[in-house]
Amino acid sequence: MGLFDKIKSGLQKTRTSVFSKVDSLFKMGTKIDEELFEELLEILVTGDVGIHTAERICESLREKVKKNSAKDPDEVKRILKEILIDTLSMDAKLNIESKPSLILVVGVNGVGKTTTIGKLAANLKNNNMKVILGAADTFRAAAIEQIQIWAERANVDIVRQEEGSDPAAVVFDTISAAKKRNADVIICDTAGRLHNKKNLMDELSKINRIVNRELPESSKEVLLVLDATTGQNAINQAKEFKKATDITGIILTKLDGTAKGGMIFSIMEELKVPVKYIGVGEQIEDLQPFDAENFVNALFEN
Repeated sequence: MGLFDKIKSGLQKTRTSVFSKVDSLFKMGTKIDEELFEELLEILVTGDVGIHTAERICESLREKVKKNSAKDPDEVKRILKEILIDTLSMDAKLNIESKPSLILVVGVNGVGKTTTIGKLAANLKNNNMKVILGAADTFRAAAIEQIQIWAERANVDIVRQEEGSDPAAVVFDTISAAKKRNADVIICDTAGRLHNKKNLMDELSKINRIVNRELPESSKEVLLVLDATTGQNAINQAKEFKKATDITGIILTKLDGTAKGGMIFSIMEELKVPVKYIGVGEQIEDLQPFDAENFVNALFEN
């Protein structure tokens, strides 16, 4: 299965539940009037796009349709697709220019954080990069075991300590090991304790101090993993994490298991943070680099 087909398959529930209705709006002979824009707004809002983002998309479509004097439903649909692509068009490229580069992965428990780290490690290794993992979620013994399994599966090195160890110490040891072993990319897990925000902020600021001291010139990413099945709740989570640390990108998981894929539009519109990867299945290769045009085209039947 090719890259686009994989994304299209992963977005089937969102396409069937939400965007097939948008497709139906633009059938031959459809009158382009205020009723159409109101129907579109309703479909987008019920499809987890979020009220403010949906209103902005519809207003933008209104203006462009008027400016172009568009009467043909196919042309109006094409303009809508352009607006949707534009909404999602931010720099999705991973910033891993230096050697070593560091990726810190944050997110609440249960979003697929550790699994995503394993898939990301495999993805980078397949691109001929030497990857080392740091098991800095020392809050849960299960997290350390899980990331160990993924390290073995992806065939990459891992640095770990016992449950309850200082996460910043694990990050320090991982950076030291990466320098000695000439690694290209360091990926560190972190504890997903959003309910105790002060602890989380303290922990992340301590980790950041270590990173800035040990890798002052290196490329750094802080990637937030969000579960697409939680819809608009994921946006509230993202806002809280953004207060705790400087998020540089988002990984949206479990898109294949939900009809709430429309939430990606409000995430990027409200947070002004790019989605860098999307998870569209269980397999190791189902974590895909995000491409706005492919994503929007996969939401529509044609």
